[in-house]
Amino acid sequence: MQVNIDINEIKKVLPHRYPFLLVDRIVELEEKKIVGIKNVTVNEPFFAGHFPEHPVMPGVLIVEALAQVCGVLVLKRPENKGKIGYFAAINNAKFRKPVFPGDTLRLEIEVTRYKTKIVQSHCIAKVEGVTVAEADILFSVIER
Repeated sequence: MQVNIDINEIKKVLPHRYPFLLVDRIVELEEKKIVGIKNVTVNEPFFAGHFPEHPVMPGVLIVEALAQVCGVLVLKRPENKGKIGYFAAINNAKFRKPVFPGDTLRLEIEVTRYKTKIVQSHCIAKVEGVTVAEADILFSVIER
């Protein structure tokens, strides 16, 4: 379902803040699927050192952005209000193309397994319809 969840709503769900909040907007939301947007700008603090003459978004931050979008899906559920998600595992991570300033990341997540405290998801990051990264992410949902 098409939605427009802005940064203010996202901040009500996720504990992350600048410079580590890596999702700008949620554009699709279903029970087990979510799509978020991250606008990558040259002003991102990590570009100062990665790499000054050839800025590339670190793959680990792309994975973090995917996890944050999944966090929005899971933490918006009423039974998870006030809880937090922690990484438990990252499997099958693949980085297919670099992400540069000016790119818009489309972060697509599908929950493949959901238990009371464990969430498993398949995550894909795309730029202009081309997959740039993907991973299977497992995290636990716990009290803060």
